[in-house]
Amino acid sequence: MQRTLIVMGPVQMIGFCLAITAFELITYMASDMIMPAMLTVTDEFNADARHVPNAFNLYLIGGVCLQWLIGPLSDRYGRRRLLLLGCALFGLACSAAVMIQRIEAFNALRLIQGMGLGFVIAVSYPALQEVFCEADAVRLMALLGNVALLSPLLGPLLGSLLLEWLSWRQLFLGLGAASAVTWIGLWVWMPETIGVVRRDGQQQAPVPFSLRQIRRSYLALLRNRRFVGSSLALGLMSLPLIAWIGLAPVLLMQRLELSALAYGLWQIPVFSAVIVGNLLLDRLLTNHSLVRVIGLALWPFCLGLLMLIATALSSTSLILTVAGLALYALGLGMSNAALYRLTLFASDEGKGLVSAMIGMLSIAVMGAGGSLIAVIGGGRSLQSFAVWAALGGLLCLPLLYRLLRNAPAAPDAPDSHQ
Repeated sequence: MQRTLIVMGPVQMIGFCLAITAFELITYMASDMIMPAMLTVTDEFNADARHVPNAFNLYLIGGVCLQWLIGPLSDRYGRRRLLLLGCALFGLACSAAVMIQRIEAFNALRLIQGMGLGFVIAVSYPALQEVFCEADAVRLMALLGNVALLSPLLGPLLGSLLLEWLSWRQLFLGLGAASAVTWIGLWVWMPETIGVVRRDGQQQAPVPFSLRQIRRSYLALLRNRRFVGSSLALGLMSLPLIAWIGLAPVLLMQRLELSALAYGLWQIPVFSAVIVGNLLLDRLLTNHSLVRVIGLALWPFCLGLLMLIATALSSTSLILTVAGLALYALGLGMSNAALYRLTLFASDEGKGLVSAMIGMLSIAVMGAGGSLIAVIGGGRSLQSFAVWAALGGLLCLPLLYRLLRNAPAAPDAPDSHQ
């Protein structure tokens, strides 16, 4: 059974997990469900197709913009009220899409909508870590990650089908309505973890809010090589997947002239592999340490990226490219939640602030890396995409090598019954 550190009844616990999951899901759906319509959006605004990956990268960068402030504010004023504020901001930004008439306004809204992702990372993730013990928190994040992965898995397909009857503006309006329902769920079920006496008798007191102290804390984190290396590794490991999400509409629908439905179907093998990886993580946690799990995950991770490079050098087969991405995605799913947990507890600073810095560093790497891959020609052909995406992902290996080499010789395996 799971051991909670905050006193919660079963109904509240289930409701809390569902509300957190729903908010995470719709923040990703706001990106993935609209991707099949992006060429329609650029055509409507008479804009260049380069805005397709740009809008996606702006969404990621939006997730970074406020994290430096959101995390410390949640350490001071509580996770609950900050997440409610973030959900409301996200819902309003989605609903506002029905009124815009220029691509510049569309991109600005994408930036604001991406800030909702920042609230998920800087507020909801620490709240989950504070409610559950280590092994359960890692399992729960992996399982919630599976639900969030339904967005890139089903989002393009769902978006393609809905676009048969609805406009892209109506899709955004629907996301705004879903945000309103999620806000109600968070208001009813989300507990406060700051300033509350936990079941073990401990209390996480609010951290005084001081811009000077925040600056000191962030500088201390930047001097923590283990923390910085792990955060950058998180971003680099996800970079090939992020580049695929941003460039797949151009590569498949424009370059290969596939239909929106075919584009959505080609996403299934990749994101299904991430889900399978998350399920394997849950099984491995029963008798392996987090560091050991990451070491095992590197095998499919590296083999998949090397397969991408080999495929690019020999052919431009879509089947082989997607197969390499799927193998890589399996390793990513096995390692992501475990690496996040290790990174979060690599410092004793307030977990909201630490989580914000993790998000800023990792998402900045993903956003900047995805933009760079697009600029240097990753969207010109499958061959070019495969080479640059694989090389970007492999850059994480030196950072992970240092992390695994400096790990304790015999770390305690997580106990699922703590």
